[in-house]
Amino acid sequence: MLTALAWKNIWRNKKRSLIVIVALAFGLWGGLFSGAVMIGMGESMVNLAIERNLSHIQIHKPFYTRDRDIKAYIPDGLEIVGAIKKIKYVRNVSGRTLIEGMAASPASTYGVQIIGINPAEAKNTTSISKQLISGSYDELSKKNRIIIGQKLAKRLNLKIRSKIVLSFEGIHESIVYNSCRVAGIYKTESAQFDGMHVFINRNDLFRALESKPIIHEIAIRLDKEKNIPQVLRILKKQYPRLSVQSWEEIAPEIAFLSDSMENFTYLFVAIILFALVFGITNTMLMSIIDRIREFGVLIAVGMKRMKIFIMIILETVFLSVTGGLSGILIAAVTIDYWSKAGIDLSIISASLESFGVSAMLYPELPLSMYFVLSIMIILAANIAALYPAVKAIHIKPAQAIRTY
Repeated sequence: MLTALAWKNIWRNKKRSLIVIVALAFGLWGGLFSGAVMIGMGESMVNLAIERNLSHIQIHKPFYTRDRDIKAYIPDGLEIVGAIKKIKYVRNVSGRTLIEGMAASPASTYGVQIIGINPAEAKNTTSISKQLISGSYDELSKKNRIIIGQKLAKRLNLKIRSKIVLSFEGIHESIVYNSCRVAGIYKTESAQFDGMHVFINRNDLFRALESKPIIHEIAIRLDKEKNIPQVLRILKKQYPRLSVQSWEEIAPEIAFLSDSMENFTYLFVAIILFALVFGITNTMLMSIIDRIREFGVLIAVGMKRMKIFIMIILETVFLSVTGGLSGILIAAVTIDYWSKAGIDLSIISASLESFGVSAMLYPELPLSMYFVLSIMIILAANIAALYPAVKAIHIKPAQAIRTY
């Protein structure tokens, strides 16, 4: 009976109740959609970094990522690459030779990271081959060809077939020079990456270094990201003397930023609910003031004060849940639509490139968040109902009936 009565009481003043429901619904919709955009941006950063060069797992010689010493290469690197290809869940593997050096053209000189790759292997572990804006990725199979980023090409005033000279420290601590022709120019979502990384056939590097094949980094792509922990355990067991790291360990700043987006959404929605609690409390207080005489009569005829308390709580919960679920439903439909259609942010693509985010953004929100938010709404409703409910049960019947 109390439940039905509480529901009817909400609609005794339709205009006031609808204002609260609409405010709650659109407040939550705005918070959830903003959060979905932020989470989508975080996921975009992670996925693009993995596809661009990071991969799911990387293997190095211990302390290589700290010192970047050309001599700190993986013993029997090529054999290890072949063995890893046979591990379950591994989709692609690429052995890389990494050297810090300088790139020079007649126009200028700039510091770069030279990445020596096997073109066939790297084609499946990095997205660079798909992001060429000019030239041909297959040209890397020819002698002394190089692929550079668009930003570096502008800095050095280079175009396809232009000559570029790489200089770097060799194995024997002597300066090595290697003259190359630009075979391709790529453009990724990260302007910083485009300005610092060049790709060259690792056989050309071995020839310039006058050394045997050396591998500094083994990049591994898996069939699914959820298999990373299992493959990590296998690799660490097989190669205990090597440093085996997931992408989260290699780029903790990207992992932190991605995780913080979800926490930001919870915080943002919590602030919205906190603000709406005052509106709901005010609405319920107005409702009680309008019905003081009614409450006085109910208490006078023997209705227990606890039942009145529960009724006020139920009214507030119904009011909040109606608005909250409406907001969640609108947000779910909106997010689902834009997660497929995408939001074109090309107008600010230059700014997004600084963060390594794609200009086409796909909002997304974990299903678990909808469940948590439903609980948050019910908790907020109970908090908002406490003061009005306490106010209602302290009404004095005689005074309420005479005065109102």
